Amino acid sequence: MTFLRALLLLGGVLILQTQGTSALRVLGVFPLPGKSHFILAENLLKEMARRGHSVDMVSHFPTKNPIPNYRDISLRGSLPIAVNNISFEETRTFSGFSMAFFVRHTGTQICELLGTPYLEELLRTPKGTYDVIIVELFTAQCYIALGKHLDAPVVGLVASKMHDWLFDPFANPLNPSYMPSLFSSFSQRMTFWERLTNTFVMNVIGLQINYYLNEQIEYVEKNFNRRISSINDLYNDVSLLLVNEHFSINEIKPATPDVIDVGGLHVHDDDQMVTPELEKWLDASTEGCVYFTFGSMIRIETLPPEKLKILYETFEKIAPVRVLMKIADPKILPKGLPKNVMTSSWMPQVAVLKHKNVRAFITHGGLLGTQEALAHKVPMIGIPLFGDQHTNIRTYQNKNIAIALSIDTLSVDGLTNAIIAVLNDPKYRKNIAHISDLFLSRPMSALDTAVYWVEYTARHGTVMKSPATELSWWQLYLLDVYGFIITCALIILYVLKKIVTTVWSCCKRNQTPISKSKKNR
Repeated sequence: MTFLRALLLLGGVLILQTQGTSALRVLGVFPLPGKSHFILAENLLKEMARRGHSVDMVSHFPTKNPIPNYRDISLRGSLPIAVNNISFEETRTFSGFSMAFFVRHTGTQICELLGTPYLEELLRTPKGTYDVIIVELFTAQCYIALGKHLDAPVVGLVASKMHDWLFDPFANPLNPSYMPSLFSSFSQRMTFWERLTNTFVMNVIGLQINYYLNEQIEYVEKNFNRRISSINDLYNDVSLLLVNEHFSINEIKPATPDVIDVGGLHVHDDDQMVTPELEKWLDASTEGCVYFTFGSMIRIETLPPEKLKILYETFEKIAPVRVLMKIADPKILPKGLPKNVMTSSWMPQVAVLKHKNVRAFITHGGLLGTQEALAHKVPMIGIPLFGDQHTNIRTYQNKNIAIALSIDTLSVDGLTNAIIAVLNDPKYRKNIAHISDLFLSRPMSALDTAVYWVEYTARHGTVMKSPATELSWWQLYLLDVYGFIITCALIILYVLKKIVTTVWSCCKRNQTPISKSKKNR
């Protein structure tokens, strides 16, 4: 009898598992030609393919090693690829305000792809072909319209922390008093002047970006034959938002159930291996190794000669500590590279950060790279250049897991002291071990969490969406209710005043004859 019960229980579990993990047809749409943003999506979609789901992926980066259940819809050749092609001078033009123009320019280019042969077959796909569609929400919100066009729930993926302009459409509170803008460099604990600046930046850039995103309405109407009054109408089609953040390194803030933090879902090294030459070099770096990269887009070799000279002198000064530099084109570096420096045009970054002799990370502060360093407990020296990099590095510095330097005031002494402090001061290792534990201690890994909620959304659609998204702004902030209450109060006061005035007049009239008769006597 006991055996029979156990057998029935096992059968029930297997049936539930089968029902819960039945294969989905998934469409991933990531037309931004930036490798760092794509990495996040690639990890999620390939994991879904490994779990038996059928995945079609629209991107500029078709996989080099095909895997089962994963099919590329390639956009390669349609737009310039942003990999190792941004010079230092170009980064000097980037700011929160110029980022709004970037959103406009890039978003327009990406939305224009909808009318090209690259995507015409996708647009002709019959309704019901896909169970769920995953799109990136950044510069090209026009692709959200694929959800209704193909009759499938939409999951949005945000490669950074939550964008300022996404809080309102998803009915998430945005309070500049303790939530720094994506484009500010403030922590959650701000001074009065920082709160003032943060409020200004958050509102002005948000208005600017929303204005430019609304220019994409014409692409929605043209390619999907759908009339919308604002790009915000498309956000109502998004059933779930996956955001690359976590409270341990970003803000502690309230969120609706349809906004899920999956910070670090890209952090894994299953398929990364260092070359035998690099492994030998790292193993021999017994005095410690500093890993230096400015990510997949920015070319370190384009730094001004005086900045490169500072790097050379600093790296020579910290010997026998070694430096591993990712350089897109090492040939154009000036002569005189110190002997303790090794360069390469490509690095298996997670595998490098995981090596026991890598003890510090010089970074521009990109979120994906710093999350990888955090996961593998490598303290940082941050030299932010643009975008959210300033906020990221400021956050890490406040947690004593990084030292922030400015590229404008960079000096040999400043960089040397920062490297020595990170290498030798135990507080940095201790603090990053603690924050890393907070970052990784979750009921499920970030990747498992993302997959679970995508599967949930495919089955249940918009059940987690806040009803607040259906309200007008004056309804959301109860202006109609307050207006009604104030109007009623004014009417009541007016009526009371009339009653008092009338009674007072009557009393006065009644008293007048009595007063006169008393006088006559």
